[in-house]
Amino acid sequence: MKHETVVVLDFGGQYNQLIARRIREAHVFSLILPYTAPLSRIRAVEPKGIILTGGPSSVCAPDAPRVDPELFALGVPVLGICYGAQLMCHLLGGDVGARQREYGLAELRIDHGSPLFEGIGAETSCWMSHTDQIARMPTGFAATASTGACPVAAMEDSGRRLYGVQFHPEVEHTPCGQHIIRNFLYDICGCAGDWTMRDFALESIEALKRRIGDERVLLALSGGVDSAVSAVMLSRAVGRRLTCLFVDTGLMRKDEGDEVERVFTGGFDLRFLRVNAQERFLARLKGVSDPERKRKIIGEEFIRVFEEEARKIGHVHFLAQGTIYPDVVESGSGHAAVIKSHHNVGGLPEHVDFDEIIEPLRDLFKDEVRAVGEELGLPASMVWRQPFPGPGLAIRILGEVTAEKLDILREADAICRAEIASAGLDREIWQYFAVLTNARSVGVMGDTRTYDHVLALRAVTSVDAMTADWARIPYDVLARISSRIINEAPHINRVVYDITSKPPGTIEWE
Repeated sequence: MKHETVVVLDFGGQYNQLIARRIREAHVFSLILPYTAPLSRIRAVEPKGIILTGGPSSVCAPDAPRVDPELFALGVPVLGICYGAQLMCHLLGGDVGARQREYGLAELRIDHGSPLFEGIGAETSCWMSHTDQIARMPTGFAATASTGACPVAAMEDSGRRLYGVQFHPEVEHTPCGQHIIRNFLYDICGCAGDWTMRDFALESIEALKRRIGDERVLLALSGGVDSAVSAVMLSRAVGRRLTCLFVDTGLMRKDEGDEVERVFTGGFDLRFLRVNAQERFLARLKGVSDPERKRKIIGEEFIRVFEEEARKIGHVHFLAQGTIYPDVVESGSGHAAVIKSHHNVGGLPEHVDFDEIIEPLRDLFKDEVRAVGEELGLPASMVWRQPFPGPGLAIRILGEVTAEKLDILREADAICRAEIASAGLDREIWQYFAVLTNARSVGVMGDTRTYDHVLALRAVTSVDAMTADWARIPYDVLARISSRIINEAPHINRVVYDITSKPPGTIEWE
């Protein structure tokens, strides 16, 4: 079954992935393509609609991003958002110029009946972020909405099914935004909205069977949700022709390496190989405190270990990766030959003997990957595994990484995660973990002076990790976490809570 698809042409705006996500939330498949995509590529998708995104450029600039004007003659509904609306105006003979800037929340007046605004009252609010404005609409267009500073906040040529909005319907600050997007998808494009993750999973497995045939596949399995879901899909497609190579760096959280092995040797038809390499990684990290040096060392050592083990396996036709949609979009390339940095190490080996890359999840967002994992029967502990940095606990230990510090941090972090889950906050908080600082402090335990480690707790709320706010964990939960860590984790006598947002801070400490 071929799914309905809406193409999102990317002009470099900050909300491009959010637009694609909003479309998928309406159960329509979305595909982000660069604005440079030729018309032949767009036609090949057979899109039900096309959305032109916002972007940082001015359409008046000589080097501004453009599309072939023939795009508007394809007979496919087009919705331009912000820069996309201005570009539509400019290419079809209207005028765009710098007028009164408008940033933030604005009152939106719906001027007359339009299928884009069907079911929305005469007045609402919207989120603006623009300098240029539409000064004169192209022939055949009519204004359908305005704000105090923007006479043409929306325009349309209903005969050609071309629509433009100056505001951003995809952001939560536009309360009727999803309603507008649904109107475009259902009423204007005629989408049925029948795209589901179960359909995706089953159809993708069949496609993998056809593509792989009788060949062998090698997957670098980190234990993260992306590689884990990829492993299950490939297992369903080719069984034991899939080899999952799990390099345990010794830098994972408490019992995680054993959990990965238990899951993938207990219920899935595949070959699982575990390499316990903690001693190698600790030897390379000895005496190293700089976080960037830690990252590079871990990445280089992973590559060496992976290459050594892959050579023992011999030639495989496919090297599989857990690449997901944000990785593809952020890379600026849709070409399969471009190898994404492996999330555990910062780079996959260059000298493994394979012919093709295969990426089962390259069209999905993280939450969609989790949904596929649930459909395929992965345990909740794997599907909802906390985001984890590539270098593991090495960058949650400030200063030199040692076996003793790893043991201390694992115990404290396990307590933190257990109490968050016990309080029912594990699905509400984007990420939560412990950091072993490079500081020691004086304390009193059992009427005795101590001088031991300071542990920091970090918990943030976020949508996409691009920005984040510190989580307002109830005081009683923080008190339980602190008490248990002091009493149960060795060599910690003080617990602090990080209340820094991103920006100015980052989610991780290193």
